Amino acid sequence: MQTAQSRRRFLATLSSAGAAGLLGAPYSSAQEAPPETTTLRLRKGSLICNAPQYLADELLRAEGFTDIQHVVVPSSDANGAEVDALARKEIDFAVAYAPPTIMAVDSGSPITVVAGVHVGCNMLFAHEGIRSIRDLKGKKVGAGVIPQRTLVACMAAYVGLDPAKDIEWVSSDFAGAKQLFIDRKIDALLALPPDPQELRVRNIGHVIVDSVRDRPWSQHFCCLLAGNREFVRKNPVATKRVLRAILKATDFCGSNPAAAARRLVDGGFTTNYDYALATMNEIPFKKWREYDVEDSIRFYSLRLREAAMIKSVPGKIIADATDWRFLKELTRELKG
Repeated sequence: MQTAQSRRRFLATLSSAGAAGLLGAPYSSAQEAPPETTTLRLRKGSLICNAPQYLADELLRAEGFTDIQHVVVPSSDANGAEVDALARKEIDFAVAYAPPTIMAVDSGSPITVVAGVHVGCNMLFAHEGIRSIRDLKGKKVGAGVIPQRTLVACMAAYVGLDPAKDIEWVSSDFAGAKQLFIDRKIDALLALPPDPQELRVRNIGHVIVDSVRDRPWSQHFCCLLAGNREFVRKNPVATKRVLRAILKATDFCGSNPAAAARRLVDGGFTTNYDYALATMNEIPFKKWREYDVEDSIRFYSLRLREAAMIKSVPGKIIADATDWRFLKELTRELKG
């Protein structure tokens, strides 16, 4: 009953907001061929910066997907749970961090990136005495999961540190890493929503890098939409329809943050409405039209090579693991 009520509330919100204008041009997906498959598998997650993926179910149903499965994916010590699940064909699409996605491609994982989703979901927190990334030399940094570690490593390499030698990495899960920071057992933590909002409210630590505002990180997609390579190759119509739904949901998060935050709470993705609303307001969701996703992949590939975390040059990563034809079509279609 609660799920049905939440769904009706979401659809009512879209309707009252003027869904046709808010979420895209007056285009009907009925003009296209139906998707090659009506089954779609997505990862069941809780990082609220991935809100477009969580809020896209009704939009995906409108695109013709009748069996939308949310798969529980175990943690991974390789490239990150979403990325490894894509490679193993356990899920079909995922919103995933750029650095671990590139690392997976470098190691031969069959993944295809089809778009950038959003910029700036993370903040690097530190305790007193640490004012910049260079000050992390010799410090303990929480590496809650692989995506967190890879991004901090990119930041460290960018300013001339050797992430393997100059930083003491302390492994833990998300919740454990945050608690270690709160307990002052580590010196710095890359926090993902809703943790940055909570740490700021509680006045714990301070931000030394804000990826929404601080260049060059604010100029590049942190999160990409990637699919299993075989799915994208075999199902081009379905792929375009998935991307259209995700991009419309991304626009919705940017245009109606209060409704998006409420939907996240109603859907059980988070419990604190205020933190969810702050996240929706802070992340520039609507910039997917303005930023160049290929440039972001090139940027992070160079940073990962500087950190000695991949061997491939950016051109090979782009050639092996990207397909922009769907994004190009939808950028024209979903003018906003």
